[in-house]
Amino acid sequence: MPTIEADPAAAAETLAAAGVELTDGNTPHERWRATRGDAVAVAYDDKIVVQGSNPDNLTLLLREGAGRGYLYFDGASRGNPGEAAIGWVIVTGDGIAAEGSRRIDPTTNNRAEYEALLAGLEAAIDYGLSEVDIRGDSELVVKQVRGEWQTNNPQLREYRIEVRSRLKSFDKWSIEHVPRELNERADDLANEAFAEG
Repeated sequence: MPTIEADPAAAAETLAAAGVELTDGNTPHERWRATRGDAVAVAYDDKIVVQGSNPDNLTLLLREGAGRGYLYFDGASRGNPGEAAIGWVIVTGDGIAAEGSRRIDPTTNNRAEYEALLAGLEAAIDYGLSEVDIRGDSELVVKQVRGEWQTNNPQLREYRIEVRSRLKSFDKWSIEHVPRELNERADDLANEAFAEG
């Protein structure tokens, strides 16, 4: 059960800005309560206690300096185009904060990579990250997002525009190409989604 030393009023503003609804406390000692996903934060005079099966749903928003994280993404297509799946992982100083995967409609490998990046960015925004360092093993996606490579493919161009739009949600961001072995967890998640589907 994480305990965060924080000013309850400032923490309440942070949560409200992230769209988290606050309610009155259950006892005279509780200043307020907030629920997000599987986490509940309870504010006292000088600290906030976070409970629940996934406390990172709130601790990422509340911890000082916890606004920075790494996003690893991977998309996979069997057939190119063919059956497709995506995986993403958010890593902070505390380790893996969140991860996800799912099957997507049949598509090409490049489109699946973009879908994985978009899903990961959405999660990073939801988790309140203000800075994100993105890592993926798709050189094409990385170089297109950075503006080093252009594309004649209208769908990939639209993906790039959507990614760049979501990146405006962050105070600071970077994107780097990494070898597949450094992107192993996201790759595993995408492959696991095939097995589940």
